[in-house]
Amino acid sequence: MFELSPFRRNHGMASFDPFREMEEMERRFFHDVPTEFCTDIRDTGEAYVLEADLPGFQKGDIAIDVDDNRLTIRAERHTEAEQKDKKGNYVRCERSYGSYQRSFDVSQVKADAITAEYKDGVLKLTLPKKDAPAPTSRRLEIQ
Repeated sequence: MFELSPFRRNHGMASFDPFREMEEMERRFFHDVPTEFCTDIRDTGEAYVLEADLPGFQKGDIAIDVDDNRLTIRAERHTEAEQKDKKGNYVRCERSYGSYQRSFDVSQVKADAITAEYKDGVLKLTLPKKDAPAPTSRRLEIQ
């Protein structure tokens, strides 16, 4: 962000680094672009509760898949705003598209008992835990 140079040794372009400038420009440009949605995961003892913030999405925009111990949440949104004058000519036409995806390991939960609900922009999944395997031990005979 800030560059320090020795006192009275600022030679103008001597400290210019085009690669550093490109990295800084990229950081500024992409810094506030959300690439994932926020999630909170709580352990209630018998289940995990996952809450994902998905404001502005409709229930039909969200897909939840479980495949090979991997839970994937996808949310996709298309919006289009048109304004036409009295003759039907466009005055303004805007489109936007957003697609988000997160995956989680669910090897420790009962995949067939996962439940989901969506309310007020928050997707809530309840993931019941698998029963802990009983410890098995046995004594081996020496031959």
